[in-house]
Amino acid sequence: MTSRERFFKAVRHEKPDRPPIYVTLTPQAAKKLSDHLGISYEEPYDSIFSARISHPRLLTALGNDCVGIAACAPDNFPTRDLGNGIRENEWHMKFIDQGIYYEFYEFPLSHAATKADIDNFDFPDPHAAGRFDIARQLYEWYKDDHVIVADLETAIFETSWYLVGLEKLLMDMMMQAEYVDELFDRVMEVNLAIGKELVAMGADMVWAGDDFGSQNGMLISPDLWRQYFKPRIKYMFDELRKVNPDVILAWHTCGSVLPIIPEMIEIGLDVLNPIQPLAAGMKADYLKKTYGDRLVFFGGFDIQQLMPSGTPEEIRAEVRRLKKVFGKDGGFIIAPAHNIQDDTSVENILAFFDEAKKPF
Repeated sequence: MTSRERFFKAVRHEKPDRPPIYVTLTPQAAKKLSDHLGISYEEPYDSIFSARISHPRLLTALGNDCVGIAACAPDNFPTRDLGNGIRENEWHMKFIDQGIYYEFYEFPLSHAATKADIDNFDFPDPHAAGRFDIARQLYEWYKDDHVIVADLETAIFETSWYLVGLEKLLMDMMMQAEYVDELFDRVMEVNLAIGKELVAMGADMVWAGDDFGSQNGMLISPDLWRQYFKPRIKYMFDELRKVNPDVILAWHTCGSVLPIIPEMIEIGLDVLNPIQPLAAGMKADYLKKTYGDRLVFFGGFDIQQLMPSGTPEEIRAEVRRLKKVFGKDGGFIIAPAHNIQDDTSVENILAFFDEAKKPF
């Protein structure tokens, strides 16, 4: 069975030979694997979604059925090195190198208080020259044999707090600050335009998202989510389906998000990711029993404890369990619940792929 046949059987809730695989890696983990396997290391792409779309040659060789594409930095504003480990992207967000990831150093709209503050901000041009060059290249290379996934995570909420700062944005949402709706709309417009371009290019699935959950529950109340995000997500879904009515829509939201799952289905969600298994209530058996006829589950493998600290046989045993639970009657894309990081051994990563590739 080809990768494309396998994937589309799974999302149609038919049982393929095995679940399709979509693993993503941090650069450090990718370098370690490349060296071990004797595959030349691919430098990460200049994109806010770099870890999701980079290292395709390595990952498809290992067994990934999906290849990610996304917007990259445009020709006129590549991510800039400002010195002292600080970088600035085209959104004017500044980050500092903390080893595994660059962490936030400066929020360009930390002063925001009025609609005028948003109107005066220099938002990126979604159609800037060079933005889709890498996406088009990857699409042409992999479209015939692999599923093309357009990454559009940080669609509204996350990009917005990257601009403002998380604590400030949460407080201002509660206080109904006048700039908040304008900010969400402008961010959504940029990211939706990018998503439409990737769908028009030929992406099979859009992997959008915002993290609304924490380890123990939602970051915001369901009512606040309904006020600010539900109508905007529905609008995005509707607009993406105007470009291609058959495009598959996935949503990434880390943590425990049980209260909003039925409403995500209601507004058109096909695929839920990442199914963080140690978050409260996000248990495979419950989710499959409750929503398995209406959702495809994408993820589910623990990277907080098991992936870095388990033995290869423990990795294999959990892969077999997830395939049995989530993979019953199709509806499962197997993946770690986030990028595999450098704290995970080569042996554990290879054990994951080897077991995932075995037939049901």
